[in-house]
Amino acid sequence: MASKEMFEDTVEERVINEEYKIWKKNTPFLYDLVMTHALQWPSLTVQWLPEVTKPEGKDYALHWLVLGTHTSDEQNHLVVARVHINDDAQFDASHCDSEKGEFGGFGSVTGKIECEIKINHEGEVNRARYMPQNPHIIATKTPSSDVLVFDYTKHPAKPDPSGECNPDLRLRGHQKEGYGLSWNSNLSGHLLSASDDHTVCLWDINAGPKEGKIVDAKAIFTGHSAVVEDVAWHLLHESLFGSVADDQKLMIWDTRSNTTSKPSHLVDAHTAEVNCLSFNPYSEFILATGSADKTVALWDLRNLKLKLHTFESHKDEIFQVHWSPHNETILASSGTDRRLNVWDLSKIGEEQSAEDAEDGPPELLFIHGGHTAKISDFSWNPNEPWVICSVSEDNIMQIWQMAENIYNDEESDVTTPELEGQGS
Repeated sequence: MASKEMFEDTVEERVINEEYKIWKKNTPFLYDLVMTHALQWPSLTVQWLPEVTKPEGKDYALHWLVLGTHTSDEQNHLVVARVHINDDAQFDASHCDSEKGEFGGFGSVTGKIECEIKINHEGEVNRARYMPQNPHIIATKTPSSDVLVFDYTKHPAKPDPSGECNPDLRLRGHQKEGYGLSWNSNLSGHLLSASDDHTVCLWDINAGPKEGKIVDAKAIFTGHSAVVEDVAWHLLHESLFGSVADDQKLMIWDTRSNTTSKPSHLVDAHTAEVNCLSFNPYSEFILATGSADKTVALWDLRNLKLKLHTFESHKDEIFQVHWSPHNETILASSGTDRRLNVWDLSKIGEEQSAEDAEDGPPELLFIHGGHTAKISDFSWNPNEPWVICSVSEDNIMQIWQMAENIYNDEESDVTTPELEGQGS
């Protein structure tokens, strides 16, 4: 039995390597920017910070990322990294490092991505998210039931060698660990967290700690009957949020309600666990969910009985879904199949040739095939349209931007060759 599994693993590894070679060969045609960086440890989380600075007289801008570590029994850290992105990162063959597969106006990424701040963390960082009203404040999910809050300006850039973790606040209320984490963009300091204990906790960090650094949950929402995978505040209504769980349900909650045990809306959203959700930043009614059933579903809050659309192309569980911060109709999803798919709602229902249909439905705009392991998280850059950072379980972080002719398809047939050789 073991030898059969080993054989299958070897075959899969070979297939992944072949797919990666094809992807790398096609990179100059598919991307305006690709930076591949091997992290010391895998990061389960990634998020661009909103700040960007342009050093005077330089042809690049500085961006920052929030990362975490997932070590093998070594000290873990919350990490803030600095990234140089060239002003005109158009692909230039003379700057191609074919060995490393790094493209986009420069060859090697050495010195382009630097760890700026490392803060000791209790166990791996399951997820880290900054507070929109003050991006210096970062909340993290840990392998324990505590949610930690750090103001990274109050910590030394180099961590205490003793390994002691000193969060600025410790948020209590859960019984188990989890992944979902969401700050309210309309109410400063209001944080939601999803947990394996079947609950969602809400804290108001403005209330301050009762004793020491501990803040107890303001409310605990108990509607789900299984692991709550993700939670998200509505981006335009300060009292609304959504949660999704292994009970296959999407729940919409209103914090003004008198009950924390029943949501205001409940939907049987998928035929398997629901792993993630994202509210559209431009439309107050539209949201998306991603599932272990390999689909992304599109919903309208005005009529949740009816699924607006199902996006199908992923070959395995979907764990992340995020709307573009710059385009109302653009959505991306990723997961276990090592692919990050970018979707365009405006193309739903467009006519396709039989050849194009083989690559996927018309709304599948792009497949990022650069990862050779499960994608753990990704983030849209808020300052550079179409730039995404994605991290995978094999320590690899990629910062990339698809070629402009793919999303600016004045001639609709331009995108056809772009999708070739991307493992779709």
